Amino acid sequence: MATIHKSGFVNIIGNPNVGKSTLMNRMVGERLSIITSKMQTTRHRIFGIVNGDDFQIVYSDTPGIIKPNYLLQERMMRFVSSAISDADLLLYVTDTFETPEKNADYLERIAHTEVPVILVINKTDLAKSGEIELLIDGWKPRLPNAEIICVSALTGDNTDVLFDLILKKLPEGPKWFPEDQLTDKSERFIVSEIIREKILLNYKKEIPYSVEVSVEAFHESDDIIRISSVIYVDRESQKGIIIGHQGSMLKKVGSDARIDTEAFFGKKVFLEIFVKVKKDWRNNDRLLSGFGYQ
Repeated sequence: MATIHKSGFVNIIGNPNVGKSTLMNRMVGERLSIITSKMQTTRHRIFGIVNGDDFQIVYSDTPGIIKPNYLLQERMMRFVSSAISDADLLLYVTDTFETPEKNADYLERIAHTEVPVILVINKTDLAKSGEIELLIDGWKPRLPNAEIICVSALTGDNTDVLFDLILKKLPEGPKWFPEDQLTDKSERFIVSEIIREKILLNYKKEIPYSVEVSVEAFHESDDIIRISSVIYVDRESQKGIIIGHQGSMLKKVGSDARIDTEAFFGKKVFLEIFVKVKKDWRNNDRLLSGFGYQ
């Protein structure tokens, strides 16, 4: 008797800062999506692929749902819309602080989708006694067809139960990706995201939201990877802030990013970073397309 093989696209959506990327990384077992406490940390749609003998799960992390203020954010919300429309299974992630009233239009759309939905209430490690039951009661009328599960993506609590539920709901299907493929993103993209994470962690105010990172060269030999990258900013004044006094801030970003890049690739890395100005790149259709925001 032939073994049944299950596969599908499990798309993770929700509002900013509810822990979507933490959950994605936990379920994949690799650090593919960058994680910070700032909004709009995730800008792209990122696949994380998990294989078993009789299954392949393609997780998809997406940007947090926002009301767009400029073209970049409009493109980010396209990723969310595509994730809703092409899912085999939707994980709608909320947390123990959020109420169902936020972005009700998206909830309405999800409530009427024919795709199976799992409502994931994250950050149970931060909840007080009795809060979880109240949250579940508040969410049930909003997504009446969804199964509800409470987890802590940070600690891993109950994520094994979530995995079993996902596997149960996956449709039969073939492997969509080779077994040794971890993500749909290139090595250059992974490096650019690591650098952008360090910018999010080291700078305040508008700076992290005004930059984009591009890896211009990636050359790998047996003992070292040589990478050349560019941080693009909106205005000339931001270039000085990124570089810092006598290059101190840029050196810190480069050092922090190199350490994480070496850990990810398991190899010594030489990383050089330049800073360039591309005025109003967040509203430039051509530049956004070049950065991968289609």
